[in-house]
Amino acid sequence: MKHRLLLSLILLSLLAHSQPQGQRLKVSASQRTLVHEDGSPFFYLGDTAWELFHRLTKEDAELYLQNRKDKGFTVIQAVVLAELDGLHTPNMYGFTPLINDNPLRPREQYFEHVDWVINKAAELGLYIALLPTWGDKVFKDRWGIGPEIFNVNTAMAYGEFIGKRYKDQWNIIWVLGGDRNPRNEEDVKVWRAMANGIVKGVGDNDNALMTFHPQPHNNGGSSTWFHHDAWLDFNMHQTGHCIDNRRADKITYDYNLIPVKPTMDGEPMYEEHPICFDGRKNGFSTADDIRKLAYWDLFAGAMGHTYGCHAIWQFYSENWEPLNSPQRTWKASLDLPGALQMGYLKNLMTPFLERDRIPDQSLVVGDNPKDSSYVAATRAVDGRFALVYTPTGKAISINAKSLRGKKLTATWFDPRTGNYTSILTSRKKSVMTFTPLSSGETLDWVLVLEMDKVF
Repeated sequence: MKHRLLLSLILLSLLAHSQPQGQRLKVSASQRTLVHEDGSPFFYLGDTAWELFHRLTKEDAELYLQNRKDKGFTVIQAVVLAELDGLHTPNMYGFTPLINDNPLRPREQYFEHVDWVINKAAELGLYIALLPTWGDKVFKDRWGIGPEIFNVNTAMAYGEFIGKRYKDQWNIIWVLGGDRNPRNEEDVKVWRAMANGIVKGVGDNDNALMTFHPQPHNNGGSSTWFHHDAWLDFNMHQTGHCIDNRRADKITYDYNLIPVKPTMDGEPMYEEHPICFDGRKNGFSTADDIRKLAYWDLFAGAMGHTYGCHAIWQFYSENWEPLNSPQRTWKASLDLPGALQMGYLKNLMTPFLERDRIPDQSLVVGDNPKDSSYVAATRAVDGRFALVYTPTGKAISINAKSLRGKKLTATWFDPRTGNYTSILTSRKKSVMTFTPLSSGETLDWVLVLEMDKVF
């Protein structure tokens, strides 16, 4: 067991240091994941840093980016025309993004700071999921400050401007929508115009990897309006900030759509967010809540996952008015357990990225209600490995018929600590039962099954 753990740590270290930097991303041949230009695998582990360009100095931005790099995050989601009065409250250097709120008159000094942050992220090997604007600039609602500045013509022109500005940046993933669902066909046209403007500015559709960040929706997220649009390379959900044990059904919905496109949750519940926006009544989310959502989504077929922290997305400090009761400042929130545990999740998944992976609930034998104890399973297409998540540590019976090979090695992975414990090497049986090392509401485990030799 000690040798296996040491080998795993060495392998993960080598993989972490061998990840290609300076390469654009593209959709894989399977249409289920993202890969680097050279075809090497990529794991999308995002963090919501919506106010990054708006509320941080260069020094604080560097502190934040380095912290996320060290924890294993690969993508930072941030907004150019930010949510929290992003048009009229200046950035930390005193500049607003537009002259007279005109998207055709960008202020150079503001965008120079955005340039600096994007380049700093590139130095660290981080991708920026770049939202050109928060959605309240397209239409104002009860959450948005506005004002509305975009129509079809201005959206097209602004998209072309920002696409051209960052056309040579390898570390950009374009994200439209900004937490808003189109109200009508006119809104759809505005977003399509901005997407087409970006593609025109970049000059090559292959270099404009793009998605859409919606509000929560019944089934599909971005796929509801844009699944068949050529510019939409992968689908994105926002599943909101209430307790809901069926969120992974949204991943399943997108996973089954034709044409096949990758999908993921780009805004699940944030750590230390007031549950359903009412902390006094419902309490605040914990790392245990966050882990469940991540593993359920990934094992349902998501290409990656986004983490969020309530204090960090708004970069709350004593200098800013708190929004929805952040529990501490953003700097005090950098090392919350949920953020650390997302790195453990990435370490678990990394050795298996070379093989195409599918959700497969037929692996789980017996009653499996979709409540807080729901057991989720995924495996390699070729049956050479399987991962099974039990959020409460209940025993798992496995139907091993779809696993290829005669010899099976079983290991428990602890999502709370990132540690592995080898438990069994034996001949495969048609049904095998495994009991985790502990059980309880917050004692989740991942069963790792490897057939013969995976690597």
